[in-house]
Amino acid sequence: MIVSETPLASLEALLSNYDLALRMQPEGQAITGSFWGDSEAGVVGRTVFVRGDTPVHSLLHETCHIICMSGERRERLQTDAGGDDLEEAAVCYLQIILADEIETVGRKRLMADMDAWGYSFRLGNTASWFDEDAEDARKWLIDKNLLTNNGAAIFRLRA
Repeated sequence: MIVSETPLASLEALLSNYDLALRMQPEGQAITGSFWGDSEAGVVGRTVFVRGDTPVHSLLHETCHIICMSGERRERLQTDAGGDDLEEAAVCYLQIILADEIETVGRKRLMADMDAWGYSFRLGNTASWFDEDAEDARKWLIDKNLLTNNGAAIFRLRA
């Protein structure tokens, strides 16, 4: 699923819950702050940059990087979110949780898109990882006060 197939208001509302901005860029223009290039989302500070052809999983992944990084890193953020392996796993976990907040997306669709793009998990697919092998990522999010013990997003940035 791509951004143009998703209600823009739903995407903007999700990001605004975190005091983040979404910036649409014209088709054919390079995406500001994109690490991967092509149609992949970009990040600078508290802003996520996308085009209509940007995959929603990419928008969510970069959004979750901003949410999960420390405030100090966020202030310097320009293209490369960085972070260690556990933070990367937490980003993937949180993007799945947040997919349920977007009209027309949901976690099942997002996980299928993640698999199609090539996310790689030990158990072979995103759903198996999420259900059976992501306890460390879940705990990291709870410990950073980004997720409740019941698995609900708290809608705040990591300090």
